[in-house]
Amino acid sequence: MSHIAIISASVRDGRKSHNVALHLQKTLKATSNSVDLLDLLDFDFPIFHERLKFMKEPAPKVVEFAERIRKADGVIIVTPEYNGSFPASLKNVIDLLTEDWKGKPVSICTASGGAFAGTQVMVELLFPLWKIKAWVVPSSMQVPKVQEQFGEGGAVLMDQEGWERRTTVFLNDLGWAMEARRRMEA
Repeated sequence: MSHIAIISASVRDGRKSHNVALHLQKTLKATSNSVDLLDLLDFDFPIFHERLKFMKEPAPKVVEFAERIRKADGVIIVTPEYNGSFPASLKNVIDLLTEDWKGKPVSICTASGGAFAGTQVMVELLFPLWKIKAWVVPSSMQVPKVQEQFGEGGAVLMDQEGWERRTTVFLNDLGWAMEARRRMEA
């Protein structure tokens, strides 16, 4: 059994990628894993001026976020594609915890309102994660036309069987990475 944190990166009004995060949360709850949804909209962080380890008096919600990431065996990042990249809210928390990402298995799920499923954001997000030595799982889950695929509460709106299959592969690959890390640390 693993503990998985899901970061829902969008903080915009009317966001659709959050429904994908809810779908993943619901799917994980049906397994033996535990799951923790970290919704960046709920945290409503300011732009950080410094990494957590250098903050003299970090806000309690910053410390809480850090502890929840540290507790996770693996992290799923669910991010929309904004103008070919990812939201500033996500870059903010990646930079906040640079050391805590080292060696942590991270899976990326991208979503877009168009047909390309956030493929451009993958390239943009990989470099900062590699730079801080996160273990980015090679497989990803990409959601095209997210508004047509997932609805409120994570409901699958079309191709239930296909999304179930893609979600299973995505989560199994993260599970493999988490198990490999456990064995390497033993």
